Amino acid sequence: MNSTFMFGEDRFGDSEDFSVYYLKIGGTLQVGEVNRIIRATYRYLEARYPDENYRNSFPSLERAILEVVGETLDRTEVETIIETFAFHELGYIPDEYSAALYELRQRFTLAAVVDIWSPKKLWLKEFERASVSGLFSAASFSSDHGMVKPSPKPFELVLSQLGISASEAIMVGDSPRRDLGGAKSAGIDCILVGGATHPDALKCVDNLLQLCSAI
Repeated sequence: MNSTFMFGEDRFGDSEDFSVYYLKIGGTLQVGEVNRIIRATYRYLEARYPDENYRNSFPSLERAILEVVGETLDRTEVETIIETFAFHELGYIPDEYSAALYELRQRFTLAAVVDIWSPKKLWLKEFERASVSGLFSAASFSSDHGMVKPSPKPFELVLSQLGISASEAIMVGDSPRRDLGGAKSAGIDCILVGGATHPDALKCVDNLLQLCSAI
C-alpha cells in the first residue's frame, strides 16, 4: 500500500512535534513527555520490524507503548497516544491513484495486504475519503493479527478470503524484501513499483499509474 497507492506516510522524523495533534484530541501529558513516548515507541517497533522472530507475532502498538512507559498510563491516555501515533503513520491516497485503482478494478479482483503498526481505523477512513473502500474484495492489515511481510501468512489469508489459488494472484508492491519476498514465499508472482527492481519480479515499473497504462 505505502508507496504503491498511499503516500506521505510515516511522519516520525526528528523535527516532528507529535504533541500538536495529541493536544488537539485531548491529551494531557506534557509536550516533551508525549514526544518522548512516541519516539521511544517508534524505535521499539522499528527495531523488531526486520526481525524474523517477530514475523508472525509482531507486537501491537498498545503493547509497545506499555513496554516503553510501563503500566503507569490510564486507558484514556494510552488510546490518545495510539491515535496520535496512527495519525503520523497514516498517509493519503491521491486522486490519480484512486482513479488507477478504479481502472484496475474493472479488469481484476483487488485485495490489499497491508503492514501497519497502528489499528486500522484511520486507514479505513482514508479509504472511504478516497472512495476506494468498495474496490477491495479482501484485505489483511497486520495490526489485526501480528503477521507482517515477508511472512507468507498474510498473503495466504487473503487468498483464502478470495477463494483462489496462488497461481491466480499477482502481488503489486514497492519492496523487494517484503512484497516480493512475502509473495514469492506464498507462491505468488510480484510486480514491483516505485523504482524498485529485482530479477525475480514479474515486471518492474515506476508506479501504479504506469502499470495501468501498460496492461
